Amino acid sequence: MARIRIELPERWHFETEFPVRIGDINFGNHLAHDAIVTLLHEARALFFKEYGWHELNIEGKGIIMADIGIMYLAEAFHGDMLRYEITARDFSTKGCDLVYRVSRVDDDREVVRAKTGIVFFDYESREPVAIPEAFLRIFE
Repeated sequence: MARIRIELPERWHFETEFPVRIGDINFGNHLAHDAIVTLLHEARALFFKEYGWHELNIEGKGIIMADIGIMYLAEAFHGDMLRYEITARDFSTKGCDLVYRVSRVDDDREVVRAKTGIVFFDYESREPVAIPEAFLRIFE
């Protein structure tokens, strides 16, 4: 069976940390596979907030999710502090991939690699739009 492969970039453009919450735990007593989607969303929201944006207003444009890929690499448990690193790559005219590395702070063990494909979107016209220049400048 083919596996998802996500290569790590040389440089990250944002980093944040927050703990695994009790609601993120599954019956196996570790971080649930579905909870990581919500945690990535939180990290992405904090990334945009760092630049004064949010998902509905990045220089006047919103984003929509086109796809997601997740590689689960190690367990994490309730109370573990996780570090989320984010960057963007694989730019097209209207979108890009956000790449994430999630690792435990205490031992730097990589827990998850992920990528989310985003498309910039005008919610009034309901159409994809060009990537805002200010967003592109972050990654130059």
